[in-house]
Amino acid sequence: MSSLVQSSSLERLHHVEKRIVRVLELAGTVMEELGNSQGPRGEAVVAHCREFMLYMKEIQTTLREEIKSACEYRPFEMCDYSARIANEICCKKLEYVIEKMDAMQLNIEHSTNEV
Repeated sequence: MSSLVQSSSLERLHHVEKRIVRVLELAGTVMEELGNSQGPRGEAVVAHCREFMLYMKEIQTTLREEIKSACEYRPFEMCDYSARIANEICCKKLEYVIEKMDAMQLNIEHSTNEV
């Protein structure tokens, strides 16, 4: 894996980190709106929830791409058996995470359809 690919991968992950922070801010804003003494403003809650869902989809897509990229990377192809097996185990773990993220995507789509 070249340093250029690593750099762009790190940049994408940094962008995801910023999106996660924004998602948490949105969740806090909705909580504040729901706790408003005058009652929540429906249009504000809907707008924040919509933005939340869009960012969640973006985060999930980026993480899935990064995980797939990591699974395709085979740095131990010509190394000894134990290092290669350890790498394969890590890839299986990442595939499991992808499955869970797919389930999250279904939940997000289901929630979006309800809103």
